[in-house]
Amino acid sequence: MSMTFIAMLFFIFGFVTWVNSILIPYFKIGCELTHFQSYLVAFAFYISYLLISVPSSYLLKKTGFKKGMMIGFWIMSFGAFVFVLAAFSRTYGIFLAGLFSIGAGLAILQTAANPYITILGPSESAAQRISIMGICNKGAGILAPLLFAAVIFRPNDTELFKQLSTMGIEEKNLALDALIRRVIVPYTVVGTVLLALGFLVRFSPLPEIDTEHETEELASINSGKKSIFGFPHLILGAIAIFLHVGTQVIAVDTIINYAGSMGIKLLEAKVFPSYTLFATISGYILGIILIPKFISQLNVLRICTVLGLLFSLLIYFSHGHVKLLGHDSDISLWFVVALGFANSMVWAGIWPLALNELGKFTKLGASVMIMGLCGNAFLPLIYGYFADAFNVRAAYLVLLPCYAYLIFYAMHGYRLRRWA
Repeated sequence: MSMTFIAMLFFIFGFVTWVNSILIPYFKIGCELTHFQSYLVAFAFYISYLLISVPSSYLLKKTGFKKGMMIGFWIMSFGAFVFVLAAFSRTYGIFLAGLFSIGAGLAILQTAANPYITILGPSESAAQRISIMGICNKGAGILAPLLFAAVIFRPNDTELFKQLSTMGIEEKNLALDALIRRVIVPYTVVGTVLLALGFLVRFSPLPEIDTEHETEELASINSGKKSIFGFPHLILGAIAIFLHVGTQVIAVDTIINYAGSMGIKLLEAKVFPSYTLFATISGYILGIILIPKFISQLNVLRICTVLGLLFSLLIYFSHGHVKLLGHDSDISLWFVVALGFANSMVWAGIWPLALNELGKFTKLGASVMIMGLCGNAFLPLIYGYFADAFNVRAAYLVLLPCYAYLIFYAMHGYRLRRWA
């Protein structure tokens, strides 16, 4: 029952999170933005993890998991209704405020759900359980952009986008106002559903988990630890999460614009985030089958980080026209898709390593890990800056130092128990 309920939460996480891949190009057109400005969508959403994660650990400690998650859902609901308000004025700043509120509520839910699923069973199979949750998360991520695009885009929008540059100011503003107001109905529905889910989780049979009491062995190991900064493997793991999620969101949220740079129209390019997430799900399925019976979760983490570095190099250095799944594109586009596979088991591999032997520091440690999700806020902005300064292809080189660090953590960083 607990696994099923947490799986539902991860589905919601994915649906709300990965719809950003459509919102970025949508706002870029509707609010007339640069690449850098459009990636403020990801920044506003994920910076909330940096600001809210540690306070959320204290909230959960005071209220318990169920009440805390109820509050998280209600904050997300508030953010969805802010979206509706923003649509009436086509004010990008208000949209960003709504995204921040949705991200803040999600930070509370993530702080509760991730340690829960990590602790709910043997540590050596934690990556397997997290992979199951990942399928729910990325499955929702496949559906979200497609459903959202189906609701807000029209068959004649390609012609509309072409005509915008030739319209007068007043005619153009009317057209863009009508375009932006298409979010009103879907976000009204989303806000209502999130409000109802808050009540549902409050009265669900989900049990509380006790992370405040340690075994005698763990208490002895941690006897000299006064704060979470006494756990180098946790702090280094949070940095790894920061870089991992940044690489993941770059792979998903930039691929539509990258496809557009090859002449692929938006209504065709909208499916590429789903391809990337499908590749991620394929990696999760392999993880569920292979871990821990055939290969350890640590070795899977090492393989995935090396593949990430390799695919990042191929995005920049590979050239050649291919036709695949009905799309005419440069082959490098498909290496962006392949990053989905490389990223699949990194999150699942890092969490059990970083939370190992934290004992009573587990909740606070989990909140520090969730703070790492703000990597989704900063790395897309760095990508957007280099995309404007150079080009969208060269900007993918920002992935190289990220994967280099992830390889370091998978090979050595997770072992460190003293800063010396």
